[in-house]
Amino acid sequence: MINHVVLFKLKEFDTPEQKQEALDQFKNKLLDLKKHIPELKHIEVGKNHELKAASYDLCLISHFDDIAGLDVYRVHPEHLKVVEFVKEMTVDRAAVDYEF
Repeated sequence: MINHVVLFKLKEFDTPEQKQEALDQFKNKLLDLKKHIPELKHIEVGKNHELKAASYDLCLISHFDDIAGLDVYRVHPEHLKVVEFVKEMTVDRAAVDYEF
């Protein structure tokens, strides 16, 4: 199995409510991928409990049977739509893929 972990740092927002709304939308878009990509075996998305933290704002953890499944996910049209959203909403991203 491959564990795909991604951390996202969102851009600045004028109010905490706007940031919370963006985080909720982001989380829902990521979780929705499970409906469209069969290679995606498990997905969880967690929002940092501290909205003003200096660290990352959102964590994605997803599992795939193998690297080939992760590669299918990376180029899947539904994932690419989310990638465009990510580019608009974030200022930083970090990712790690490992076998477990």
